[in-house]
Amino acid sequence: MTKIEQALKSAHETRVLQIGVNILNRLPGLFTEQFPGKKAIIVADSNTYEAAGKAATEYLSSSCITQEKPFVFTEPNLFAEYKYLEQLENCLMQTDAIPVAVGSGTINDLTKLAAYRTGRQYLCVATAASMDGYTAFGASVTYRGDKQTFTCPAPQAVLADIEIIRRAPPELTASGYADLFAKIPAGADWILADELGVEPIEPTAWSIVQDGLHEALAHPAGARKGTVEAITPLVEGLMLGGFAMQWTRTSRPASGAEHQFSHLWDMEHHTHNGKMPAHGFKVGIATLYLSALYEQLLQHPIQQLDIKSCCAQWTEWKQQETRAKKMFADTDFLTTVLNEAQAKYITKDELAQQLKTFKSKWPVIREHLSRQLLPSAEVKRRLQLVGAPVEPETIGISQIRLRNSFLRAQHLRRRFTILDVAVRTSCLDLWLNQMFRKHETDICYH
Repeated sequence: MTKIEQALKSAHETRVLQIGVNILNRLPGLFTEQFPGKKAIIVADSNTYEAAGKAATEYLSSSCITQEKPFVFTEPNLFAEYKYLEQLENCLMQTDAIPVAVGSGTINDLTKLAAYRTGRQYLCVATAASMDGYTAFGASVTYRGDKQTFTCPAPQAVLADIEIIRRAPPELTASGYADLFAKIPAGADWILADELGVEPIEPTAWSIVQDGLHEALAHPAGARKGTVEAITPLVEGLMLGGFAMQWTRTSRPASGAEHQFSHLWDMEHHTHNGKMPAHGFKVGIATLYLSALYEQLLQHPIQQLDIKSCCAQWTEWKQQETRAKKMFADTDFLTTVLNEAQAKYITKDELAQQLKTFKSKWPVIREHLSRQLLPSAEVKRRLQLVGAPVEPETIGISQIRLRNSFLRAQHLRRRFTILDVAVRTSCLDLWLNQMFRKHETDICYH
């Protein structure tokens, strides 16, 4: 049994995933099998309609499947924002047709949530190996300036034609590769949470994501060239990440601190040259720098950690709340920050106990982390080979802002990561000084 077949058995919503070369002609049969007697409506943007939506429409028509007029977003800088969701939702409310999402991240998220809110399932035709959300439970949509994950089921069926996907713009493939690479430090974050008793590793989800991960990331140059041999395992790895999120109903198996950086920059409405940088590129930069932070952790003498000193520097919640209010005073997501930060706040007594556990288990934890992680130099090399950015300035993030983001991102989600370990051991400033020693070392609040 293949990894995909095993993952499908654990999936709650997705019944079928077809991956292959030149298989778009299977769409009518797949649609009829999953949605017998139903009408279809193609949902795409201008680019994905040309890449696969027009052909999908013709295949459905040739098989006498009734269709509504395709819904094609024409905005040049379309992203998963609530106003676009409402546009699609209003369209779907006028029909009982089953949406066929032809696209990648934005189209899939908008269709996923709109389908759920209008009481139906949907089918997805993947057009790029650009992200891991195809088979994921939940949709990431920006609402009132806050990037939120809305509850909604994954597609009932997914068709991934490798011939279409490998011809996608190389930057989309690079983005997906970087998003998949993020599963390595995300796994390390889950190891820390598990070993410290914060959030146990769920074995099925861990296996779905991690078992073949390093193999899926083994051919960055081939992925950049669009070879079938490199694109196929990359697509499979991205799909598996989504299945793990279906199984657990959370994004924990597939994201950690690196995604908190991306969410932070989204919520700060970050753009570069008038556009939002690709999700995978933001995650990739964060993955590279978090890999460097993990190197600082692995080199640190944790068994000599002064727990009393750490506890003496730990402040009560009211003080932390005041600091957070100052740090995020100029944002429109302060309430989210305060709720998330308070949810993972612990007392000094709880901190002392956690750090005792950390010290006593450090040899085992260090061994697990060392097996999980890749050196930051290797992360950088592979990202360069696939064509993903390795310098934050490439996506419009200065070195100072990147350093600030380590502290800001730590407040953003209640998920336990290396950022929390760095703060609770009072090592964050020390480690960042080592990483950014050639740049400004004072954290500033902007």
